[in-house]
Amino acid sequence: MARKSVAIIGGGYVGSELAKALEAHLDVTLIEPREAFVHAPAMIRAVVAPDLLETALIPYDGLLSSGRIIADRAVAIDDKGVTLKSGERVETDFVIVATGSTNGVAFKPEGDTLETFRAAQGDLNARLKDAKSIIIVGAGAVGTELAGEIAHAMPEKEVTLVSSDATLFPTMPKKLGASLLAKLRVLGVDVVLGARATDLKDIRGPSAGPLTLSNGDVLNADLIVPAIGARPNTELLVALPGTQLAADGRIKVDTYLRPSSLGHVFAAGDVVDAGDAATIVAISRQAPWLAKTLKGLAQGADLSSLKAYSPWGSAPILVPLGPQRGASFLVIATMGDWITRIMKGRDLFIPKYRKLFGLR
Repeated sequence: MARKSVAIIGGGYVGSELAKALEAHLDVTLIEPREAFVHAPAMIRAVVAPDLLETALIPYDGLLSSGRIIADRAVAIDDKGVTLKSGERVETDFVIVATGSTNGVAFKPEGDTLETFRAAQGDLNARLKDAKSIIIVGAGAVGTELAGEIAHAMPEKEVTLVSSDATLFPTMPKKLGASLLAKLRVLGVDVVLGARATDLKDIRGPSAGPLTLSNGDVLNADLIVPAIGARPNTELLVALPGTQLAADGRIKVDTYLRPSSLGHVFAAGDVVDAGDAATIVAISRQAPWLAKTLKGLAQGADLSSLKAYSPWGSAPILVPLGPQRGASFLVIATMGDWITRIMKGRDLFIPKYRKLFGLR
């Protein structure tokens, strides 16, 4: 039987791990326009510790041994391959779309180079140093962790975290949000709950006050940082036949993570609504399932004979508030500072991902 091939679009968490897992079993082509993997959790801490930035921008050179990496952008896909921006065509048996999501410009890059991202990180760090008062709009993982990082590293700053929800992390067990709220307040962070920013000047990057809230309050700050949620990069998928958008803008998939009527095209990660939360830990369940499924298909199995994907109903989440504090939900219980510090807060998984990419 001829060796099967797969093209993976996107070198983020799911794409990189899949490429590594599959290269011994299929001919792997990873399509990723950027020169380095951006380890997103570290970018939050890099705002207050800029020396961390380059350590967490990890070159792709050492990821694959036998697979190939094409530094180009995919512009179209079909059941037989991928068309690139350069005009090159990658013919393949299977396509996996893992194009991820975007966030504030200092937390995830836009475009095909990292120079703008480095500049955005540097700008936010400089403005943070000059500011006496900071408002963070959005209390998801990025906003909450950023508030904790600033309060830990720069305790002289006045930090306000604004959430439109009545509690922190409302979709998780109540104990998690309550624990994080109490710890933020101990750190000196003023947390405003149940109020939405109505006149945010820039939803992608930093600005300055005043800021009007839906409860009528007007807040003033030297620096306002938006952290209002990720936006899935669905451009490639929406053009496929039979695709459907979920309420949050992600693409719906069937029980085999297929986003359309094309039987050999799969999708995973932030870009899809597979029943998992859109966190790094939650979507990590998809990569090993896809690797096992593609190996089975490469060996001649029929897809219907393989086990369907089962989403992670209560995925773990780890929320450090700087390197020492935080809270985590680990499937059956909410954990505190020590577990969060050991599992994530201390090193933010940087050694793990540098090792994946052949570095120490």
